[in-house]
Amino acid sequence: MFDEISGNYDFLNHFLSFGIDRLWRKRLVKEILKSNPSHVLDLATGTADLALELRRKGGLRITGVDISENMMAIGRKKIAKAGLSDFIELQCGDAENLQFPDENFDAAMIAFGVRNFENLEKGIGEMHRVLKKSGKVMILEFSHPQAFPLKQFYGFYSRFIIPLIGRMISSHPSAYRYLPDTVAAFPSGMAFLDIMIRCGFTGCRYISLSGGIASIYSGTRPV
Repeated sequence: MFDEISGNYDFLNHFLSFGIDRLWRKRLVKEILKSNPSHVLDLATGTADLALELRRKGGLRITGVDISENMMAIGRKKIAKAGLSDFIELQCGDAENLQFPDENFDAAMIAFGVRNFENLEKGIGEMHRVLKKSGKVMILEFSHPQAFPLKQFYGFYSRFIIPLIGRMISSHPSAYRYLPDTVAAFPSGMAFLDIMIRCGFTGCRYISLSGGIASIYSGTRPV
């Protein structure tokens, strides 16, 4: 599915979120840089938006992993255009079966990808495994706004408007119906932090963004 919508993916991300997704990524980057990492894993890297944002703000090395070759092909073009091919490497791989040794990265991040894991705890467990001791994980994901009237507006927008516009522009019959369906089914807030804790992370917390439409979850691999 992601291979098929890759050509319109960036445009639709920015258009459907009114550009707010860029601000969310910037906030994640601000948070992850607090730990001064040297080598960062970017899971579900897609077209490398998050990896590029991080590299522009910090002099570090980034390894991106995704299962969609078409998405990464676009990401590689963007990386080359930015002159950052020596600093950002994209690899095809499964986030639930990472081909990296234990304790390999200073930090790990993922934006709008964990809800696509077939086995959520296995994927988070893999992030824990490849992080060095005291390594940080940052997870940006959609969540569930609760306050009136944002809850009602967002529910209507995600259930009806996003699938309609997404189908019209991407010509894919179901990809943008998949988005609100997975968001609605995905745990958020403390429910997601409980999963991170079960997977071995400590100091887990979350930052609510844009009234709860998205959240940044963070945790640390203990020493």
